Amino acid sequence: MSESTENKEQLTEEKTEQVNQTTEDTSEETLNAKEEEQVEAELSTEEQYKQQITELEAKLVEEENRFLRLRADYDNLRRRTLLDREAQEKYRAQSLLTDLLPVLDNFERALQVEVTSDDAVSLYKGIEMVYKSLVDAINKEGLEVIPAEGESFDPNIHQAVMQEADSEKESGIVLRELQKGYKLKDRVLRPSMVSVNE
Repeated sequence: MSESTENKEQLTEEKTEQVNQTTEDTSEETLNAKEEEQVEAELSTEEQYKQQITELEAKLVEEENRFLRLRADYDNLRRRTLLDREAQEKYRAQSLLTDLLPVLDNFERALQVEVTSDDAVSLYKGIEMVYKSLVDAINKEGLEVIPAEGESFDPNIHQAVMQEADSEKESGIVLRELQKGYKLKDRVLRPSMVSVNE
């Protein structure tokens, strides 16, 4: 074999070794790069998971708060409905009783008339019986007369239409009741019209 052939073979082998070495180096670099990419990908995935967990926790807190607000609104609605129903039951006769107040006034005026003849007396007794029956029926529904004469003036239940002077009584005392006042349980239907001491 000639020297040039040997040199060629030796060069070829060296080149092959260099290529193999370069390939190995490239393979190692590629492996290292792949490992780094994989680590970065894992870190990136972990960061994404952490971010997703944070977002989900925030959504959970928001939904819990929303649920608590809705529950409180529902409890308030239920309580208001119950109170409205109780008030409606308690004051169910208010409209009717308000309409009957002028009837009571007329009966009381009729009973203030003095009667002398026998026919008038029997008519008076009939009116008195009807009046008592009406008063009993409306008292069962909770209608009460507001006390006035001799009481201290209370603007919540009394309506002062005039003032008078009576030195024997304290100032602010109701001297006369000009028209009866009525209340249904604790609600004033009509205030008493009164004259108050100066």
